[in-house]
Amino acid sequence: MASVASKRDISKMNFEDALGELEGIVQQLEDGDVPLEESIVIYERGDQLRRHCEGKLKEAELKVEKIVLGPDGQARSTEPVEES
Repeated sequence: MASVASKRDISKMNFEDALGELEGIVQQLEDGDVPLEESIVIYERGDQLRRHCEGKLKEAELKVEKIVLGPDGQARSTEPVEES
């Protein structure tokens, strides 16, 4: 079975592409059809993809704004989401 891991630059991947490749790597590792040495290489790439996806999610979270309602229940303004 050929490796799912690609040579694409992870830093240039969007969230969906990175997640798709990560899912392929997980499936490959779960299937157990990969030699040990290749498993290590694709596991490391999977970890890089995971970190990239987490970063993309954090970026998106910071861009989300919550709506501030006035006393009449109408939207008055927006403000950045508070970081926890």
